[in-house]
Amino acid sequence: MMPLYISWNPDEVAFFSIRWYSLCWLIGLILAYFIVKKLYKEAHIKDELFDPLFIYCFLGILIGARLGHCLFYEPGYFLSSFDHVIEMFLPIRKMPDDSWKFTGFEGLASHGGTLGLMLALFIYCYRNKFSVWRVLDFIAIATPITACFIRLGNLMNSEIIGKVTNVPWAFIFERVDDLPRHPGQLYEAIVYFIFFFIGWWFYRRKPEKVGTGFFFGLCLTLIFTARFFIEFTKENQVEFEEGLPLDMGQLLSIPFVIIGVICMVRSRRVKTSH
Repeated sequence: MMPLYISWNPDEVAFFSIRWYSLCWLIGLILAYFIVKKLYKEAHIKDELFDPLFIYCFLGILIGARLGHCLFYEPGYFLSSFDHVIEMFLPIRKMPDDSWKFTGFEGLASHGGTLGLMLALFIYCYRNKFSVWRVLDFIAIATPITACFIRLGNLMNSEIIGKVTNVPWAFIFERVDDLPRHPGQLYEAIVYFIFFFIGWWFYRRKPEKVGTGFFFGLCLTLIFTARFFIEFTKENQVEFEEGLPLDMGQLLSIPFVIIGVICMVRSRRVKTSH
């Protein structure tokens, strides 16, 4: 009996001219916006401190994710000419006939997005004279739900595909080939969805932990540990990874896991001062 693999080839456009990938990013960010707003309200923090936060987060994630992809995965291309440097910062691409075409940002890296978000939050806290650990913890509680929807966007785009497999839930990404593959994007989306509820459960049980760095550490540890192991089911994204003992996603995940564990250990001896 032939396995009933899932044939996958959805339309990239959800409705009108809005792509599924963009829609998933938007849903993830909106959910995080309302979650963090609720956390700020429960902590009795002034609205004027929350209002600019979304802009800092959005720009930090987008710029960091874009630069992360360009510098971690394709530095040879993007640093090879001034035209390609322009492509790093603008959603356009130089075509063979020397014309420019709007393509959107093709390539965003979650590790770069995390670094960009952290830097943006440090700037936000410095400018608003606000506890950086408190903000990091608030954002960390909401982050997994955004990460979940970003990976669903990758699934809708048939990108970051998995290795060939014979598991009964394998996907055949018709835009790529006719081989059954691990749906690595779906694996990540599912675990990130679960991690959101784990973080929320801890928050409801231990709200006094906000401001100690515990939730920030928990988020980093859970997400990047899962990312490290799920990477074993994925195809390498770029050619130079073939010669590495681990792929780039795994190598970049290790320091985040270490930072996460250190933050959780540190949180045990920190008393918050709200």
